[in-house]
Amino acid sequence: MTDGSAPSRPRRRAVLGGLLGTGALALTGCSTGRQKARIREWNLFGGGDGARLQQIHQQYVEQHPDVRFEAHTLAWGPPFYTKLAMSAAGGRAPEVATLHLSRLKGFSPTTMLDPIPLDLLNEAGVSESDFLPEIWKRCHVDGVLYAVPLDQHPFVLYYNTEICAKAGLLAADGRLKPVTGVPAFLDMLKAVKETTGKFAASVETTNPWRMWWTLYGQLEGKFFDESGQRLILDDDKALEALSLMAKLSADGLTPRSANYAALVAQFSNGEAGLSFNGEWEVTTYQTAKLPFSMAPFPVLYDVPQFAGDAHTFVLPHQANRNRADTKATVEYIAWMLKNSTEWAVGGHIPAYQPVIKSKEYLSLKPQAEYRSVAPNVLFDPDAWFSGSGAQLQNEAGAAFSGVFSGQTTPKAALAQFKAATQKLLDTPSPV
Repeated sequence: MTDGSAPSRPRRRAVLGGLLGTGALALTGCSTGRQKARIREWNLFGGGDGARLQQIHQQYVEQHPDVRFEAHTLAWGPPFYTKLAMSAAGGRAPEVATLHLSRLKGFSPTTMLDPIPLDLLNEAGVSESDFLPEIWKRCHVDGVLYAVPLDQHPFVLYYNTEICAKAGLLAADGRLKPVTGVPAFLDMLKAVKETTGKFAASVETTNPWRMWWTLYGQLEGKFFDESGQRLILDDDKALEALSLMAKLSADGLTPRSANYAALVAQFSNGEAGLSFNGEWEVTTYQTAKLPFSMAPFPVLYDVPQFAGDAHTFVLPHQANRNRADTKATVEYIAWMLKNSTEWAVGGHIPAYQPVIKSKEYLSLKPQAEYRSVAPNVLFDPDAWFSGSGAQLQNEAGAAFSGVFSGQTTPKAALAQFKAATQKLLDTPSPV
């Protein structure tokens, strides 16, 4: 769910057919004879996430017969955000919706969203102390709470345990030996390549934004100035990250060209013993009975930073928000947080700390193996054209894919990306 362009993830992004497809999934309980609170929920979860959410929603409805609940799944990415913005602008929005936290500030929250009522949230048993300070702070705009985080989904490292055992890379406990720094990282990849006879790692080269953003973040590179209006990319750091990416493909450690489907396939079929990706493919590999586990992406440079995002709950703007419906909606949000262990099965790190500390979550393997990165998830830069599925990631893909294929030098790729970003900066926000 973090994520790049929608077309590159058709398996995850496809809108579910049938009930979850184009319309509402009406999940209402038995009538109690009185007017029920109404909750219409909009989300963008397809594939395994969508199926899992449907199961969770069924549990919610069974436990809340006094609520008229409808779940609507819309196409991931721009279609979802366009429709959500239009509904909020007209004041005819649903009671609650999913929003990537990276998109919050660029979504014009003061006009498109209604603040989260803290009193109702507290009444539902959820408070600031239940979240990591970093993510809670990011859910505020101008001191006002506009989002409640459900999860975080970072860039991680998948590893085939059989291949890595043959390569001598596993510790006595069966986990991958941690590596730090570029030389150790390259040594690990070379050992895996020698074992597979093909590639060391699979990575999405057609849009390597998350790979580059992770490396650039670990180098402590800045993107915008404090005003958010001026590009202050550090060329030396940006080129260092791009040059490492170029070396990986030039040395045959990664493919020169691979879209998202190829990234998954190359790890699934053993052509690559490692994979750099978001954590959401865990159930894909479990279903395939692949011998694998997961770990944080290595810290190659100065600081631990891992490209990622978070799914949050927001209250899209309504012209006449109903207090009773809003109260039920906030209680729904609290229920989802408290029952997010099932959501975590899909790979996402729960944002609600009581769940992350629970025995149920800690027993999830390999989902609990990379939870330590949660405080260091690196969100996309704040801009109307940035965030999961937004144009900035697409421009990065257009510029940086040539670095892996060898058709573009890191210097030329960076120049193209900077020019495209500046053009976006010069374009007024459509929202």
